[in-house]
Amino acid sequence: MSDVAAYLYDVTELGAEDGGGFLVTFPDLPGVIGIAETARQAIADGQQALFAALDALKAVDRDPPVPGAARAAAQPA
Repeated sequence: MSDVAAYLYDVTELGAEDGGGFLVTFPDLPGVIGIAETARQAIADGQQALFAALDALKAVDRDPPVPGAARAAAQPA
């Protein structure tokens, strides 16, 4: 299985109108998120979600995305 730590993530601080806290997203796996009161907790929550997503891909014999591929594709040529 792919190493969870190899995947890049973005941390966004949520405003009061969104309930506060922090949101973690993974560009290589849209829809996999972590959310918590602190950035550190949100990262840990996101890594657990990422592990579950990668495990689910493995269970159906699908290759995981290459870590960093989404950001590399978004870079201007």
